[in-house]
Amino acid sequence: MTDARLRHGRASLALSFFVQGVTFALLVTRIPAIQDRYGISDGLLPVFLAAVPILAGVGSVVTEKVVVRVRPRVVLRWAQPVVLLALLGVGAGSELWQAALAMAAFGLAVGALDASMNMMGVSLQRAYGRSIMLGFHAAYSLGGIAGASMAWAGAHWDLSLLVSYLPVVVVLLPVALAGSRWYAEGNHEAEGQAAEPGKAASVSFKLLMPLCLVMSFAYIGDSTVSNWSAKYLQDVLGSSEQLSTVPYNVYMVTTLLGRAVGDFGVRRFGAVAVVRFGSVVAAAGFGVVAVAGGAWVGMLGFTMLGFGLCVIVPQTFAAAGRLFPGASDTAIARLNIFNYVGFLVGSPLVGALGDAWSYRGAMLVPMVLVLAILVYAKSFGAEPARYGGGHERPRTADVG
Repeated sequence: MTDARLRHGRASLALSFFVQGVTFALLVTRIPAIQDRYGISDGLLPVFLAAVPILAGVGSVVTEKVVVRVRPRVVLRWAQPVVLLALLGVGAGSELWQAALAMAAFGLAVGALDASMNMMGVSLQRAYGRSIMLGFHAAYSLGGIAGASMAWAGAHWDLSLLVSYLPVVVVLLPVALAGSRWYAEGNHEAEGQAAEPGKAASVSFKLLMPLCLVMSFAYIGDSTVSNWSAKYLQDVLGSSEQLSTVPYNVYMVTTLLGRAVGDFGVRRFGAVAVVRFGSVVAAAGFGVVAVAGGAWVGMLGFTMLGFGLCVIVPQTFAAAGRLFPGASDTAIARLNIFNYVGFLVGSPLVGALGDAWSYRGAMLVPMVLVLAILVYAKSFGAEPARYGGGHERPRTADVG
């Protein structure tokens, strides 16, 4: 594969991560407006919200089977337009069944999209021979900031969901389709991916399990911030309603900054050291939040969480690719399911503990879980699994 094709493939995949960041943020930050538009009761809303990650997990499982026959770039090329159109469907409907159908399509397509994007990212990283995964996730964070800003503008100007979503989809859909022309992946045949057409390579769940736990713990931490930071700052630390919206924005910005420079840290110090550092910083952030005496100290804690958690998820995908070089697509599809497990567990867990005990005490649970990542950090430097002819492809020269 030529250097130019790799660079174009890297840029087009980063664009897909960005588009997905925008799309997902536009959905999750307008949940109250979606609830109002369709008359979804408070009791039914958790069912809708839980259905999206559950169906995304199904989409990831299906993608594992599909990529045995077609490449991940083909899955991504068609999954991303479906996600965008499903977002538009959420904004365009008027009946509850229409919202359910649109969000179901969104969930299934997101699972396929997340899995295929990270498969391609790992493949390109292997072709480059150096860490580039954090850069892709930085693009996602940048998209999330852009999407959240557009959602804020829509809410501020009291725009309908359709008016908010339609211009975004009209712009991003053709951009994503055009960018998909330059998708590129590493040489899968050389990596042992296609040794037996139509048959998936074997992945040891025992070897993958530490990374699955790390993925779950990281997303429990992330969902705690996204779902509870505003309530915690306002109800526990006594901030104003306006100030309570700031921690998540700060978290998103620090996540972007950390991912923007994270690849340099991995190249300089190695993945194990970077993940350990992120685990300690994130745990310290939860500790600061738990003991904070005021809103600004709590804000410091959420800032630390952004810098700590941001490195863990991209490196977990990359580690799965290194561990199973002959079956990285299969490993990543299975690992991706635990993204949604963490998301599903995190928010209800903190809420239940907060109601039954205290929200300060509840913050100690994700603190312990992200600190437990230290136990599994050695998996980020594990030797490739030897099985079924899979082998590590020699590293290529760095590509600019």
